[in-house]
Amino acid sequence: MQTLEQLKAGHLHGATRLQLAEQLTEFPLEIFELADTLEVLDLSNNQLSQLPDDLHRLKNLRILFASNNRFQSLPTALGTCPQLEMIAFKSNRISDISETSLPDKTRWLILTDNRIKALPANIGTLTRLQKLMLAGNRIEHLPDSLAQCQALQLLRVSANSLVQFPNVLLQLPRLAWLAFAGNPFCQQGTP
Repeated sequence: MQTLEQLKAGHLHGATRLQLAEQLTEFPLEIFELADTLEVLDLSNNQLSQLPDDLHRLKNLRILFASNNRFQSLPTALGTCPQLEMIAFKSNRISDISETSLPDKTRWLILTDNRIKALPANIGTLTRLQKLMLAGNRIEHLPDSLAQCQALQLLRVSANSLVQFPNVLLQLPRLAWLAFAGNPFCQQGTP
C-alpha cells in the first residue's frame, strides 16, 4: 500500500499499481500524473462518494476497486475508461446504476452489499462479462438483455428481492456457478 504523501511528492512516478486507504473524501488529482502507466487503482476503504468526470485520462486503467466507500450511484465516469474491465464497488450505498456507467470491456463487475434495485436494461451490451457479483442488494428482477451476456460464467444474486427464478439465466451457455439463496422465491412453500 502506498501513501498520499508518496503520491504528492512524486515518488510513485511510473507506478502501474496504486492502493490508497487513508479515509480520503476526495479523489487525489495527483493520480492523473500516473496516467501513462497506471493499470490497477485500489481506492477501497476510504470515504469517497464520487470520481472525477475525466477519469478516462487514466487511459491504461484496467482494474478499479472502490469498495467500502460512500458511493450512492455507480459513477458514469467509469463508462468512459477505454481499458477498464474489472470493477469492484462492494459495500457502498449504491442504489443507482446508469446505462452509461459500465464500460464495454467489462469482464468482472462486483457490486455486492449495496442498495441496488435494478440493473440497467442495456447490461446485455457487456458481451465480455464473465463474473457478476450482486449478492446482498434489493434486486427484484434481472433484465432480459442479460441473455446477451453469453460469456457470463459466475453469477451471485443471493440475498436479493427476486420473487421468481430468473429464467433468462437458462439462456447463458457458460454459466457454471450460480448463487441465488436468500431470495423470496427460495422460501419453502413458495409456488
